[in-house]
Amino acid sequence: MTTVLGMGMEVPWRELAGGAGVVLVLWLIKSYLEFASVPRIEVELTEKERKKGHLGGGEKYEGDGISERDGCIVCYDPATRDVIARKKICTKEEVEEKVRRCAKAQESWEKTSFKKRKMLLKILQKYILEHQEEICNVSAKDSGKPMLDAAFGEILTTCEKIRWLLAEGEQALKPEPRSAGSMMFYKSARVEYHPLGVIGAIVPWNYPFHNILNPVTAAVFAGCGIVVKVSEYASWSSEYYERIIHAALDAVGASRDLVQVVHGFGTTGQALVKAKDVSKLIFVGSTGIGRKVLEAAAENLTPVVLELGGKDPVIVCDDANLNQLVPITLRATFQSCGQNCTGAERILVQEGIYDKFLDKVVPTVENMRQGAPLDSLVDCGAMCMPKQASNVQALVDDAVLRGAKVLVGGKLKTSKSGGQYYPPTILVGVTKEMRIWNEEVFGPVMCVEKFSTDEEAVRLVNSNPFGLGSSIFSGSKARAKKIAIQLKTGASSINDFATTYLCQSLPFGGVKESGFDKFGGIEGLRGMCYTKAVCEDKFPLMNTTVPPELQYPVKAHSFKMVCGIVHFFYGLGIFSNLTGLVRLLKALIAPGKPPVSDKKQA
Repeated sequence: MTTVLGMGMEVPWRELAGGAGVVLVLWLIKSYLEFASVPRIEVELTEKERKKGHLGGGEKYEGDGISERDGCIVCYDPATRDVIARKKICTKEEVEEKVRRCAKAQESWEKTSFKKRKMLLKILQKYILEHQEEICNVSAKDSGKPMLDAAFGEILTTCEKIRWLLAEGEQALKPEPRSAGSMMFYKSARVEYHPLGVIGAIVPWNYPFHNILNPVTAAVFAGCGIVVKVSEYASWSSEYYERIIHAALDAVGASRDLVQVVHGFGTTGQALVKAKDVSKLIFVGSTGIGRKVLEAAAENLTPVVLELGGKDPVIVCDDANLNQLVPITLRATFQSCGQNCTGAERILVQEGIYDKFLDKVVPTVENMRQGAPLDSLVDCGAMCMPKQASNVQALVDDAVLRGAKVLVGGKLKTSKSGGQYYPPTILVGVTKEMRIWNEEVFGPVMCVEKFSTDEEAVRLVNSNPFGLGSSIFSGSKARAKKIAIQLKTGASSINDFATTYLCQSLPFGGVKESGFDKFGGIEGLRGMCYTKAVCEDKFPLMNTTVPPELQYPVKAHSFKMVCGIVHFFYGLGIFSNLTGLVRLLKALIAPGKPPVSDKKQA
C-alpha cells in the first residue's frame, strides 16, 4: 500500500509499518532481557506474616500504651488489639555494636560502582512489584490501615523513590563543575560528593515499609551504611522488611551489616543518636522529641535532619473546581485515618463557596465505613497509637467548648473488634483560641475554616507555628502561584495535594516548628555526602607562582601592587579595570619609599 503525494512522491506505508513492528519487537526483547537480568530474591514469611486478615482468637493487649516497663516491645494489631509478638529491646551496647559493624561494611560499600548500587535498587523494586499484597498485608496488621492506603503510602511512594534514584541519582552525585572566578581563570573548579559513612535514622510508625525503605535506598545509593531505629509501634513489620533488604544485599554480594534495624524505646534511640560512628541523623517525628534528639546529637556535633510535625493547610479559592478538589481534599484528610506528616489538617474555604463545599463533603464523610481493615471493605482503619484516639477527642472537645461545631463524628465509639478507632469528623468554626488551631491532630478530623480575601488566607496559614506543606486550589494558576509564594511552608502544591512528595526529585522538609534541612530529592541525596571543594590547574604549563615582589621579605611597594591587582580584576567595567592596571604599573615602576611609623619598632 502506498500513498501518492505531491511532486510524485510515494509513501510505502506497508513497509514502514513492517519496519516499525520489527523495531517494537526488538525493543520488547531488549526490555525483557533487562528485566530478566535482575535477580529475583526469595524472602520467607512467617505464618503470621503470611496470614491474610487479622489474627483473631488469641491474646489481647490490655494496656494503654507500650513502654520499657513491659521489659520488651509488645507488638499488637491496633485494629483488633491482637498481640502479634514480643520483641527484645536493643541495649545501648547492642546499638553501638551494630553501628560499628555498619561502619565496617560501609568502608567496602563506598568503593562500589553506581552500576552495582543500581542493581541493588532494581532487585528491591522487582521484589516490591511482585509482592505488593504481602507488604501491604503486613503493614495493615501492624499499623491498622486499609490495604488501599498501604498501597498508596507504602508501595507507590517507595517505587517512585527508587525510580528517581535509578534515573537521576547518579547524575546528582557526580562532580559538579563550578566557575573559577576572575583571578583563577586558569583553574578548573568543582564540587565532589563523598559518602558520609553511617547514617542513623529514627522513623515513625505511620508507614512502616516506606519509612524504612525511604532513607535506606538513598543512603546505600550514596555509598553510605545505615542503622534505622524503627518505632516501637512498628517493630513487628520491620522484621519482614529488613529481611527483604538483607536478601537484596546478599544478591549483590554486599554485607548485611550495611543496613541494620534496631528496636526499642527512647533509650535505644538515644544510644543511636550518641553513637560516635554515626555521621548524620535523620529524625522523623514530633517537635518535642525532635528537640531532644537535637540536644543529644550536639554532644558529638552530629548533623541532624529534623522532619517534625505539620498542620498542612488547603486553601480553596472561590474560583476553584469543587468537583476536582473535594475528592482530593477528602483523601488528603482521611488517608490512613489522618495519620500523615503531610495530612490536610486545615481546610480554608473562601466564603463564596463555603456552604457548597460543606454540602459536598458532609454526606461523603457521614457514609464513610470504619473498622478492622483486613476483615471487611472499609474507608478508615484504626489509630496506631493507643492514646491517640483520646488525644484527638480532647482536641475536639476543647474546640467545641470554645464555640466550634461538629457536623460529623466527633465522639469516640466502642469498636466490635476491640481496636483503637476515632470516627471521621468534620469540625467548623475553629478559631485561634482553640488548641486544635495550633496543635497537630494526626487523626481523621477535617477542620473547615472560612476566609474572605486571599490576604486573609495567607495570614491564617502563616500565623500557625508549623510550616511543612500547603496546597492551593484556584481556577487561576496565576492567583494560586501568588498565594503559594507568600506561604511560609516547605512545599506548596497548586491545584493538588502533597504532589511535591511524589515528585521525588524535590526535597522534603519544613520550616518553623516543622523542622529543618531536607531529605528526598537532589538535596536529600547529597545530604548523605560531605561536599569537597576541588581546584586544579586547567591548562598545562600555567600554574600559580608568587612573583618576587610578593615574596618574603615584603617589599615597600607590595601593598600598592596588590591594590592594583585587585582594582584590575574586580573593577566595575573596562575603565575601572584600566585604572587598576595603571595602579599596578605605577607600583612596579615607581615603588616609592617604605612607610615610616610614628612609633619606634619593637
